[in-house]
Amino acid sequence: MMDLTLLAEFSRNNCLGICAFLIPFNLLATLQTLIFIGLNRPSSQILLISGFASLYSGLMVLHVFSWFMIGVVMIPTYILLSLGTTCLVINIWAIKSPKHLKYFIEKIVSLTQKIMSKFQNPAFN
Repeated sequence: MMDLTLLAEFSRNNCLGICAFLIPFNLLATLQTLIFIGLNRPSSQILLISGFASLYSGLMVLHVFSWFMIGVVMIPTYILLSLGTTCLVINIWAIKSPKHLKYFIEKIVSLTQKIMSKFQNPAFN
């Protein structure tokens, strides 16, 4: 049986390497989930990439909890916790309701296009 204390100790001792791996993989996998949703990829592909992205973000949340266990409460721990939680929520959303997430992405993209077109309008300058 695995000892959770040893696992938490390993997590804290190798924090730099773990964060150097998890942060980019977490962001890239979640971005890939959003891209797959936007491109109407098959649900099997969305499920696969969301599963991997959820794994990365879940590991990040567990890594942060290993720091909370010993009382380390600092700004980086909260930033990493919010990053991991946000990515985990997005990936669960992609698994549970991809149509609603696609609708949300389309609204964000159209709003961004409207804002950018106002900045490109010659009358604005």
